[in-house]
Amino acid sequence: MKLSILDQSPISSNQTAKEALIESMELAKLGESLGYTRYWITEHHDLTGLASSAPEVMLAYIGANTNTIRIGSGAVLLPHYKPFKVAEVYNTLATLFPNRVDVGLGRAPGGSAEATNALSDNFLQNVYKMPSLVEEFLHFLDDDFPVGHEYSKVSASPIPDVSPVPWLLGTGKKSALLAAENGLSYAFGHFMSEEDGTAIVTQYLDAFTPSKKRKNPEVIVTVSIICAETSEKAEEVAKSTLIWALQKAKGEGKQGIPSIEEAKQYIVNDVEKETLKSMKKKLIIGDPTEVKEKLSELQTNYKADEIMLNTIAYSAEDRFNSYRLIADEML
Repeated sequence: MKLSILDQSPISSNQTAKEALIESMELAKLGESLGYTRYWITEHHDLTGLASSAPEVMLAYIGANTNTIRIGSGAVLLPHYKPFKVAEVYNTLATLFPNRVDVGLGRAPGGSAEATNALSDNFLQNVYKMPSLVEEFLHFLDDDFPVGHEYSKVSASPIPDVSPVPWLLGTGKKSALLAAENGLSYAFGHFMSEEDGTAIVTQYLDAFTPSKKRKNPEVIVTVSIICAETSEKAEEVAKSTLIWALQKAKGEGKQGIPSIEEAKQYIVNDVEKETLKSMKKKLIIGDPTEVKEKLSELQTNYKADEIMLNTIAYSAEDRFNSYRLIADEML
């Protein structure tokens, strides 16, 4: 099974944003040494406890500090941007780091309504235009607008020897069918979707139309996961992650991910206990054997080519250890 990393550059309560971003670079280096296929970093704007607002900047930093692992965005939130500029940025990265760059495309706002308005105009209108934005982006990536088109004489230079590999990311039917119609690889966010993911991925597989980018469909499924030497330790590490998620939902958690001790001392009412139970259903927690079993089951159910792991923990040691234990068990 191919395994990869999705990183949100989380900031712990004892960290600065700079330290969190450096930790992201170290995570990519670790992933490379352990045999992970790719490292993707997310795009979020003014979200409490996340430092990943500019993935294109981080990918340049991470690419310069790694050698072989694929690097990419998970995702570029395309409705915020002109496709031409996105193509220029990722062609530049692909020129610097040949045959290593992915560009994942998504349609989410990545932040609050206020942050969305601060970032771009007409976001909702551009969400509706997502199919045409994707088409335009692919033409810029391939440098193949038809003769007579407004952009036929425009190139998203520099043109790399090997183009960035485009992916479409999503959590629902619309994204799956858009990926299928364009013959693109598809990454499904299992960890953030409330829908029937296996049915959505099946729709993608059934509707896939071969393209110059891909002759056959390709699926990544992204999961949230905490692995430790024992189930008990994994549950303990996950406690701070879950409490932080609860705090964010309540408009708290501005200090970042709480420590395990802080999480244990956090008082929750009966309603919040149920909320935590619901959150926990989307999180894989366990020792290496348990995690392997759950990931293998997910891969089978989704018919996935690859599983991408998102791990958030208070300490870098626990976070890195989770990826290390899973790699030792499965790679």
